[in-house]
Amino acid sequence: MQLEGRKIAVTGGSGGIGSLLCRNLFLAGAEVTVIDRCEPTGLATYFLPGDLSTPSGVQYVADYLSRMRVEILINLAGIQYFGLCENETAEHTAMVYTINLMAPVLLAQAVLPQMKNRGQGQIVNIGSTFGSISFAHFATYSSSKAGLRSFSEALRREVKQHGIGVTYIAPRAVRTPINSELVMRLAKQIKMNMDEPDWVAEQILKAIVHRKKDVFLGFPEKFFVRINAVFPRLVDKALAGNDTIAARLFNG
Repeated sequence: MQLEGRKIAVTGGSGGIGSLLCRNLFLAGAEVTVIDRCEPTGLATYFLPGDLSTPSGVQYVADYLSRMRVEILINLAGIQYFGLCENETAEHTAMVYTINLMAPVLLAQAVLPQMKNRGQGQIVNIGSTFGSISFAHFATYSSSKAGLRSFSEALRREVKQHGIGVTYIAPRAVRTPINSELVMRLAKQIKMNMDEPDWVAEQILKAIVHRKKDVFLGFPEKFFVRINAVFPRLVDKALAGNDTIAARLFNG
């Protein structure tokens, strides 16, 4: 699929991966609208200030998108929490589910009618390997991304007869500011594979162009995704050592 002239809306377009992806989309000739709290710098794009951390903020963006032409919607915005589940505040828990799951669903609902009327469109949801392999100490993040994966699959089956594609892309860990200092300490101790954001942005672009359905980035993580789907107890054992190391970070 050619992206030249395509009208594309990207949430989280000012972030580490988002800014690189929007640059690539612009270079491919697309008309890009960045949806974020902070205006992107150095990007020749349109900017829609939007806060996806609250239901009212999501609704504002949804109403705006429903009135503009959106040929491709990319739900990239996301936040995470790393720590003991009981220590996460109720406010932060609500934000995780609102940004990571509620916003993509409501924004998809907002643009689907116009896509159906045109008989074409694409919704791209950026998930995570953590949405297929639920990691200890990332309980709300993993479960929100698991929900996004399930939503993507269900929606794909629902809208395929309308010429609308749904792409779900699951990167593994990426070197971006979303990772706290504690996450980076864990990554170093367990030798976690982490990809560079420019490479991830390139893979997202390729998946959009080729209208892929499900894309899992990184080996052996994408192999473990398949193993976890069939033999989750094996993955329990494989991750046990890492879980113990992570637990120690909270006690010292």
